[in-house]
Amino acid sequence: MDAVDRKIIAELQDDGRLSVTELAARVGLTVSPTHRRVRDLEEAGVIVGYRAVVEPRTIGLGFEALCFVTMKQEDRATLLGFEDAVMDVPHVLQAQRLFGDPDYLLRVRTEDMDSYSRLEDDVLSTLPGVMRLNSTLVMKTFVAERPYPTNL
Repeated sequence: MDAVDRKIIAELQDDGRLSVTELAARVGLTVSPTHRRVRDLEEAGVIVGYRAVVEPRTIGLGFEALCFVTMKQEDRATLLGFEDAVMDVPHVLQAQRLFGDPDYLLRVRTEDMDSYSRLEDDVLSTLPGVMRLNSTLVMKTFVAERPYPTNL
């Protein structure tokens, strides 16, 4: 990956709807090599998708919580069962396995605190292998969906 590829990535992270013509102008190439580079970055798994970034409150998801999950046991089958089950919970926006205790961090969005309480009681606490849930409520998000730095 060279400096031009990094510039392409930076530009597409900033605006994934850029036309290839506009992208080419911004990175200093003609359209054909720019298109080829974007396709190569996609095929190599560097660029894994494009999506719209939505303000969650506008679609009724004004409540956010971070849920720390401690597992009863950490054998492979239990962990994979938990991870597979989390994939089916649409309110979980991000899930990460951690070193140490707790075992997982889930970033969750719901309508309000009552909705989150029901989700935790009825869904999250019943996932395979869960021993304990500890939630922290998000008061304010001031850095969100920041692009990855490409000038390394």
